[in-house]
Amino acid sequence: MDKNHYYLKTRRLWKCRACKKQFSVKVGTIFEDSAIGLDKWLAAIWMLGNCRNGVSSYELHRTIGITQKSAWFVLHRIRAAMHSGTFERLSGEVEVDETFIGGKARNMHKSKREEKIKGSGASGKVAVMGLLERHGEVRTKVIPDIKRRTLQVEVRKNVEPGSEIYTDALKSYEGLDPEYVHQVVDHAEQYAAGKIHTNTLENFWSLLKRCFHGTYVSAEPFHLFRYLDEEAFRFNNRKDSDAGRFSKIAKSVAGRRLTYAELTGETASS
Repeated sequence: MDKNHYYLKTRRLWKCRACKKQFSVKVGTIFEDSAIGLDKWLAAIWMLGNCRNGVSSYELHRTIGITQKSAWFVLHRIRAAMHSGTFERLSGEVEVDETFIGGKARNMHKSKREEKIKGSGASGKVAVMGLLERHGEVRTKVIPDIKRRTLQVEVRKNVEPGSEIYTDALKSYEGLDPEYVHQVVDHAEQYAAGKIHTNTLENFWSLLKRCFHGTYVSAEPFHLFRYLDEEAFRFNNRKDSDAGRFSKIAKSVAGRRLTYAELTGETASS
């Protein structure tokens, strides 16, 4: 047994002999400083990892018996554990596409619609870029715009030179040829020309938007990247079992602490 700390049976906590502070096994994980029992945390992880259309805070609040505010915080902390950061670049055949995420105008109150929607099309929505390695993983990122300088920087950052890249006819992708085998499908004429298509990524967008239109109807743009992490995790592990997805999230809870102040933007994350 480590002599630097000891267990307090009456409080079910550990205590450091040097600093005299008490702590539990939750320290340094997404569970830290949470009064919610691990039985409810584990149930929440199972639900979010395996519910195809996501889980709303109201649904979790009703299912495991915690407040809606606590359920909202729990879900975002689990999404932090779902994040998969890697420096390894995609390779082989890679589909690249972009989409816009935002509430449907017809579902908004008139005053809210006038505030957020100015113009038409993508106005008032958030741009999201996706890169998908066929037979591999999908990566997503919230981007400020769909201009050439933005999209091509992300392609070069995430895709190995020499790979085959498939995009639509958006002019922002023009100029990738020297580094990649870039092939284009013009959606005004056809959706696929043999293996030249972005249909796999379009399928991912469909799954993502189903979550927003049916479950996360009022997600704020500030938190959008967390919802992207959630959907990307389920998509990348879609061939795994429910138990397998649960296990992967459970193994990622350490080192992913997220405080309420960080989540709400009251302080910068450390």
